[in-house]
Amino acid sequence: MIHIQRNRVVSVCLAATLVMSGLAFAHLSPTVATVQAQTTQEAMAGLPNTITVVGEGSTQIEPNIAVATIGVQVAEAAVQTASSNAQAIMEAVLAALQEQGIAEEDIQTTGFSIFAEFGPADPAAAQPQAPLYRVSNNVNVTIRDLNQVAAVLDAAIAAGANNIFGVTFSIDDASQAESDARAQAVAQAAAKAQELADLTNLQLGSVLSVSEVIGSQGGYFASPGLRADSAASMGGGSPIAPGQLNVSVQLEVVYSAAQPQ
Repeated sequence: MIHIQRNRVVSVCLAATLVMSGLAFAHLSPTVATVQAQTTQEAMAGLPNTITVVGEGSTQIEPNIAVATIGVQVAEAAVQTASSNAQAIMEAVLAALQEQGIAEEDIQTTGFSIFAEFGPADPAAAQPQAPLYRVSNNVNVTIRDLNQVAAVLDAAIAAGANNIFGVTFSIDDASQAESDARAQAVAQAAAKAQELADLTNLQLGSVLSVSEVIGSQGGYFASPGLRADSAASMGGGSPIAPGQLNVSVQLEVVYSAAQPQ
């Protein structure tokens, strides 16, 4: 009986200790929460008010160069024959391009491949069907005189080119057009920031930071290229319309803002 009474006494003491500890923690938690809230408010009060906007500017510009992908594809039963024929035709195409005034540095090989094409298997045949070897050779050609685009393509086709993947128009130096677009973007950003400041009853301050948005809608947009089939069917100097290019730039601008006095 004495042993049981001692256990009860210990149990009562332990329970009382836990209750007192819980009360202490319960009393401490609101204080900690209040201190944390005050600290957060003080930290936020120390941050400056800012307005962040994105301005976009774009400008139209006429292209001054054209880039065409011109190629040769040959299919023969012997791979050596296919390779030799493709080489001979490509040499004739390159010579025709140079006769049209295309500089050597404006011609760049972009692809060369040899592919063995097997036809449907014949179950009755004793030997597997021999493959047909396709050799393809393609070059990118930069044409700096837009009045000569049709003539250059016609000359390449006449020399044996049978793959023309399209023509795209561009500009070799777009720095001035990009500068004009940035000026428009800055003006648009300032107008947006002022509008937001008026709507939120803030006084717009100075610019804190400016960054150019890359990879969204900004950058350089070339005009659409010709379809391969329409380009390959050109003959007799078919007319080509370069159109215009759109150069677009986006800027993220951060302004300081303050409560009106």
